[in-house]
Amino acid sequence: MLAVLAPGQGAQRPGFLQEWLAVPAFAASLRTLARDADVDLVSAGTELPEERITDTAVAQPLIVGAGLAAFGCLDLDPATFVVAGHSVGEFTAAAAAGMITAADAMRLIRVRGAAMAQASSALPSGMAAVLGGEEHEVLAAIAAAGCDAANFNGAGQIVAAGPAEAVARLLAAPPAGSRVRPLPVAGAFHTRLMAQARDALAAAAARTEAAAAVGRGALSNLDGALLTSGRQVIDRLVEQVCLPVRWDACLATMSELGVTAVIELPPAGTLTALVRRALPGVETLALRTPEDLLAARELAA
Repeated sequence: MLAVLAPGQGAQRPGFLQEWLAVPAFAASLRTLARDADVDLVSAGTELPEERITDTAVAQPLIVGAGLAAFGCLDLDPATFVVAGHSVGEFTAAAAAGMITAADAMRLIRVRGAAMAQASSALPSGMAAVLGGEEHEVLAAIAAAGCDAANFNGAGQIVAAGPAEAVARLLAAPPAGSRVRPLPVAGAFHTRLMAQARDALAAAAARTEAAAAVGRGALSNLDGALLTSGRQVIDRLVEQVCLPVRWDACLATMSELGVTAVIELPPAGTLTALVRRALPGVETLALRTPEDLLAARELAA
């Protein structure tokens, strides 16, 4: 079985769409998605410096738009794959599974990104990845620093989030046997600090039509469950703004489903690396450039 993966915030890099815009179908799709989000995704993906695309209001539409435009270039049979997105990538996944339209995904992500940026500006905050260490010791150190565990990524990686001074304390005193790396995001996502963003997204989501999955469905960041109900997915997308991302549970479900290969949509690389560490033997392909499209289609076939 094939899984199509959609990365989350922090995967974006300056200029990562430069080569993709030479693909006519991708460029046309991206421009349509940009209008839906009211964000200049072409400029964001080709010209803006890192500090500008770290801005949550820009980064989230950019990541979802890039993923959906690339997904359209694959022309996959929906019956052959499941989808899974990490954090903001869940919106990409929901649209790829046909549970919401691409236009609604971009409309919702515009609201989510702007609201999370506003919540982040109210209190300086951030996130840091803790790599290695014993899980119980890592969780204890995260709590002692005043942070929350926001992402359980599997393969020995847990992401902490909280006020800037709390993240600084964790960086200064890593848990035993671990290293801590700050992430290029602008806020403490998936924590209680995002409550106002959750409420803003809930209001927009209430006006969004949902549909059943056209294929096998999407894995949920809440618990790794395979969902086929669009309304259930939308409800979870709202609540997930303040809840931890259980990517480890998504990886476990992929294993249970018998996933044998994964394709990661751009900006690709982060999730395939986690799959290689957590699910050895699963074939991985990261869509880094348009040159990878042929190999992805062959893998899917």
